[in-house]
Amino acid sequence: MTSTRVLTALVLIPLVVAIVLFTTTTVVALATATVTVLALWEFIALGEAIGHRAYRLWTIFCALVFVFVQLLHVLWQARYIGGDTDFFLAVYIPRVPPTTTPILFFFVFGLTLLTLFTRRPLVEVLPAAGISSSALLLIAFPLSYAVRLHGIPAYGPRLLLFALVIIWVGDTAAYFLGRAFGKHQLAPHISPKKTWEGAIGSMLGSLLVAYAFRFWIPIPLPHLFAMAVAGNIAGQMGDLLESACKRSAGVKDSGGLLPGHGGVLDRIDALILCIPVIWYYLAFVQPPIL
Repeated sequence: MTSTRVLTALVLIPLVVAIVLFTTTTVVALATATVTVLALWEFIALGEAIGHRAYRLWTIFCALVFVFVQLLHVLWQARYIGGDTDFFLAVYIPRVPPTTTPILFFFVFGLTLLTLFTRRPLVEVLPAAGISSSALLLIAFPLSYAVRLHGIPAYGPRLLLFALVIIWVGDTAAYFLGRAFGKHQLAPHISPKKTWEGAIGSMLGSLLVAYAFRFWIPIPLPHLFAMAVAGNIAGQMGDLLESACKRSAGVKDSGGLLPGHGGVLDRIDALILCIPVIWYYLAFVQPPIL
């Protein structure tokens, strides 16, 4: 099991790093959209495992609109504020900053039409709306911030890689240290194998990543440490949230697409909350660039 997990990581990690560091934000948006669709498909399947069918196609369509609007915002900043651009600027870029807020109304309006005009039994209305809304808000919306983080001028790709690596290293440290020293359960009702020792190991791993990245990202070390702590806590919370969803559905993994890791959602559950937390830290704290 461990060897399969390592082999899968050896294939995926170089691919992800190459996309983040050596392609445009448009390509990152396409990759984010692909991962989002796969994760949503698995999340909706969790609902179906307990008899709750979502509005699958509508939810996925609105999720893709989320990603597109985040990309549009990055391109708007590039045109009207300044920064690197790419070929996608050939399309019309509005003069008003794009925002994701109207998508929520658009999504709810679509749910209303589906409720009124589809032939599903009324007993399915509430579960379908609940699973669809959960999928959009718990997965698609926060994950779309990978596009915004990558689109930060000059250091966006490095910052997105920073978010990825603190989770990758944190997960690895938690896995091995938890197996070696774990005695005190972190959340036994959700994930019995997770321990406080593993959680502490995860945090230490993320802090080591922040220390290493100080040579590559010109942000003061205290801010890198703060982002690592916030991102790690958010990541562990996201991991537990997905575990709770799986336990609710009575399954061990969200899917089987990634050998040794389970499904796509199993692999990105920590990143879903980590990425927007780091973006909001940068947006609100605005740490100085050295």
